[in-house]
Amino acid sequence: MSRRGWLLFLAMSVIWGVPYLLIKVAVEDLSPVLVVFGRCAIGAALLLPWTIARGHLGPALRNWRPLLAFTLLEMTGPWLLLGFAEQTLSSSLTGLLVAAVPFVAAIAGRVLGEERLTPVRLAGMGLGVVGIAVLLGLDVGGAAWVPLGAVALTVVGYGTAPLIVTRKLADVDGVAAASVALLVTAVVYAPFALTRLDQVGEAPGPALLSVAVLGVVCTAVALSLFFALIREVGPQRALIITFLNPAVAVLLGVLLLDEPFTLGLALGLPLVVAGCVLATRRNERRAADDPALETPVP
Repeated sequence: MSRRGWLLFLAMSVIWGVPYLLIKVAVEDLSPVLVVFGRCAIGAALLLPWTIARGHLGPALRNWRPLLAFTLLEMTGPWLLLGFAEQTLSSSLTGLLVAAVPFVAAIAGRVLGEERLTPVRLAGMGLGVVGIAVLLGLDVGGAAWVPLGAVALTVVGYGTAPLIVTRKLADVDGVAAASVALLVTAVVYAPFALTRLDQVGEAPGPALLSVAVLGVVCTAVALSLFFALIREVGPQRALIITFLNPAVAVLLGVLLLDEPFTLGLALGLPLVVAGCVLATRRNERRAADDPALETPVP
């Protein structure tokens, strides 16, 4: 992987490990709908003027169908589902569950004919399933299955959305695509968020600050970097950031929110990470055909 690829990879690994903590803090006092609307409105306000000034809005809108599909799978659905889930689940557990994203990406790549599922990759998926089973069996306890289902739907969206970028949005500027997607999501949630604006006046400073950081750093900045990362290393390798995101989420949850570092997290996290590494390995034939894939997956 190139130096630029490594820098983007490390930046995204940290930046998208933080939202689980911020969402957990925000939804303690604000509706998940309001949190999604706030982060999207802030992100759109920062990126849309830049997109218009560079003349990239028109080309993005000409690809509105795949862009709308990306928006629904990457933002509109998952961000609300995560906010809902974290009203019940801990931020560290949510982050660890989202580490299953590469499994979905690997399966989607196989269905679309982009990747062959080798025995090693199948074994990796099996190991990851065992890790998640250990995690759920040891940590979830009496947690409702509805929040877990919400995270599962989020994983499906996160695992398939980047494929749309490489297959249908390759010629669309990443910042332009992100700004349009954020604007669409903000518009979708605006009617529901506006009826809850009274919560903003009653919310404490940490909740409001969490939404602000979500909008600026974890949305506007992060999405711009994410598009660049996908185009630099490909969708499946880009999703390897989800290996490190849970580690960041767990560390922040334990250090800042006094969430317990449980036996399930201790055993489940290494198994999920190891399974993801194996499940997203490039097969040797593809690497030989494409010199850009010869660098081992980190």
